[in-house]
Amino acid sequence: MYSTGEKQTLEKQKLVAAATSLWLIVAVALACRVGYAYHESRVIPAEALASVPFEQETGNIGMALATGKGFSSPTRRDTGPTAWLTPVYPAIVAGIFRVYGVFTLHAFYAAAAANILFSVATCVPIYFAGKRIAGIGAASLAAWLWALFPNAISIPFQWIWDTSLTALIAATILWATLVLAESRRRRDWCAYGFLWGFALLTNPALGGVLPFLFGWAAYRGRSEVRGRFARPAAALAVAILCCAPWTVRNYAEFHRFIPLRSNFPFELWLGNNEVFDDRSPNINARITRYGEARRYGQLGETAFMQEKWNLATDFIRTHKRLELRLTEWRFMEFWLGSSHPAKDFENADSMWIRMIFALNFLTAIGSAIGIVILRRARNRDVFPAAVFVVVVPLVYYITHASLRYRHPIDPIVLILTTIAVIGARRNEVENALPVRDELNQSTTHFVQRARLRFARQNHCSSTTSSRLNFRMRRRLGATREAEPE
Repeated sequence: MYSTGEKQTLEKQKLVAAATSLWLIVAVALACRVGYAYHESRVIPAEALASVPFEQETGNIGMALATGKGFSSPTRRDTGPTAWLTPVYPAIVAGIFRVYGVFTLHAFYAAAAANILFSVATCVPIYFAGKRIAGIGAASLAAWLWALFPNAISIPFQWIWDTSLTALIAATILWATLVLAESRRRRDWCAYGFLWGFALLTNPALGGVLPFLFGWAAYRGRSEVRGRFARPAAALAVAILCCAPWTVRNYAEFHRFIPLRSNFPFELWLGNNEVFDDRSPNINARITRYGEARRYGQLGETAFMQEKWNLATDFIRTHKRLELRLTEWRFMEFWLGSSHPAKDFENADSMWIRMIFALNFLTAIGSAIGIVILRRARNRDVFPAAVFVVVVPLVYYITHASLRYRHPIDPIVLILTTIAVIGARRNEVENALPVRDELNQSTTHFVQRARLRFARQNHCSSTTSSRLNFRMRRRLGATREAEPE
């Protein structure tokens, strides 16, 4: 029989075990995303779902691949080979088109389902990366935040793009980096290099953190003389080898060096052009998809990108004061989803949109506080987490920004926000003592107490039994002595 206190302890342990259950978190994340997709699919007409989500570069290149035209035609017109995007996600879309048909409702459902699976799977690296940084309490809370985060619920359905897959890859890279820092096996480092190769062929924007993470991993192994640089060099070589076939293909098609993709000049021009200049003499300046597709077809990809590069750099050079303001707007758009968040929050027509604005603001602030807390606690894993938040957004500050561009680093943002929330529990952050270990300790203590009580009872029983046996033996001996021979 357990006492009242012991029963409460057991109930608390069961509750905490459920709250820290990764399986439960994954199930809730899946239910939220499927529920959102089901609701939206009932509201949006089927004809729109079958075509509109694919009317962008990924869908157009995927269609070209599925119809046997190769990796080409990012504007849907037959314009020949392209390096506008890297190959991984367009190839996934092309595979879906081959199975379910090009621009069909079933193809959209399959693509959205794949994105949902990518988003749900992100709970796993968030959980284990958070556990390594700040213990299982922070890990569980971060995974729960991701499971219920509005952006992570809506983006897999809203964007048929590599966004959800890139978020999974970014979280996995963080987790792998933390694990790899303690590994001395070259096989693990080569696997890490393969992960980076896959990441670069999915979204090169993650490549900005590569030198920092490799440098940090090499620094962590500074105590070793042998293999300190050999293992990171092997990983880097594997990553380069993974990308080499694509780079060679680009050189063969365009006769110039394009390591991964060619669209940076266009993205730079989109955020730096005369449309943003109120004093521009061209009052009718505007950007349309049809106009840009037409210009792309006239010039070809190489000349088109060169033209956009010249226009963008000229605008930046001649509008320095305006560039400062545009950079500020891009910063706000990246982190909050709007260049005028307060105004848009007031004008939002639904609580869902307001919740997105509010949580974007809170998590942006929370990630900064989390970095400060880890830095003050001298947590050795602060650098890999912080470098994602600091480095990845830089390219969007100078080109153009959107909330979905932030989404790939949202897993790391939520981990840091969780650390900010539990920052008062300094011992947990500093010592990374998992809650589960605390539970194990309390459970072990409880079991030891039970065993001690049982041992005492057995000791008392054995002592009483020994005394009874001794008395019986004495009586038996006396009886035997009184018996006649």
